[in-house]
Amino acid sequence: SPIIKMLLIKSLSLLLAVLPSCYSFSANVRTTSWYPNSVPAAAAAGTSSTLTQLAQLMPINIDSCDLDAVAKFASSGAIQDATTCPFYVAQAATNGDDRYQDLIFDATQYTKRNLGGGEIDLADPDLLLNMAMDKLAVNLGAKLLELIPGSVHTEVDIRQSYNTQESIARAKRLVQMYKEMGIDKDRVVIKLAGTWEGIQAARALEKEGIRTNITLVFSFLQVAAAAQAGCFTVSPFPGRILDWCKTKSGRSSYIPAADPGVLSTKRMYAYLKKYGYDTICMPASFRSSTGGGGTNGANGVSMDPVAELDQVLALVGVDQMTLPVRLLEILSTTNVPVTMQVDAKEEAAVCCDPDFTLTKETWDLYIPSDPCVMDKFEEGLRMFKSDTEKIRSIFMDQW
Repeated sequence: SPIIKMLLIKSLSLLLAVLPSCYSFSANVRTTSWYPNSVPAAAAAGTSSTLTQLAQLMPINIDSCDLDAVAKFASSGAIQDATTCPFYVAQAATNGDDRYQDLIFDATQYTKRNLGGGEIDLADPDLLLNMAMDKLAVNLGAKLLELIPGSVHTEVDIRQSYNTQESIARAKRLVQMYKEMGIDKDRVVIKLAGTWEGIQAARALEKEGIRTNITLVFSFLQVAAAAQAGCFTVSPFPGRILDWCKTKSGRSSYIPAADPGVLSTKRMYAYLKKYGYDTICMPASFRSSTGGGGTNGANGVSMDPVAELDQVLALVGVDQMTLPVRLLEILSTTNVPVTMQVDAKEEAAVCCDPDFTLTKETWDLYIPSDPCVMDKFEEGLRMFKSDTEKIRSIFMDQW
């Protein structure tokens, strides 16, 4: 009967929504070359670097707190925004450079002034430490904004990823700290982890005009929930999805067009475009699909620099990308023809996912069915929590 048919279709659609990423080789695969060139637009290679070509086709952001590296690529005109995370904040805070030490000292003094503390003698020392860590993140963000034309993405304390109200409070404090430095919220994007609680915090912040970026994204369901919450940006991690699929499948390589991280990201992008969501798809964390990248022993020289760009080149055409310094260096020193691989209309046309409204109940039902997000999200959370504890220790030493 028509009713039974409709229910079967709905059930199949929901099943597709939760299939692990390495099994999601659906209609987004095109039977052409490694980098399917179905969109005619392409930057002429000539003498232009790969980075110059890429920047002509789509916005590129830098994932770093390294002021020198950000200044270098910003001066080239290739990058727009800067994104940060606990790893990069910890990296900057522990490298001994006087510029970063000054930012730490300022964060310490700011906290003492605002909480009236000298020594940590409060019943809850985390009140001091959390404020100092937030202020350090803002101090770094403010320095980055002096170098870039766009916005800075500053992350809420990753330890609050399952606490909606605390995430909202910490996000608002970050925005207020930027305001105290004369920086408008229009140049700030607040990063939140892709939990249900983090996404609901983003929903509340967006209603107040605070832009948000949902990070640690490994599942289509995270993107759907973020889009439905009105989030400004989502950051899928195609490289870590590929890592998981290689581990589970035993495969060491894929052609980029069939890379599960690439396909998962394109599926997310297709959903956003098909249903008219304004949420920006901005992948981060990239790997070599073919397995030809990596470094050669202690000298750290890339064995095949171009192979490091497999996923980057296969996703040209999504809304934006955020790239680490290592990949920006490779892009700036190579000359690989760059062509559009992802087209909004074409991806929307092949999207077979329904726009079903996610609730806490449906989230709790379907998310555990995706082993990739269950494994990689918690792994990422552990890593970022470890970096956060490094920052916390620095401020413990200040007192």
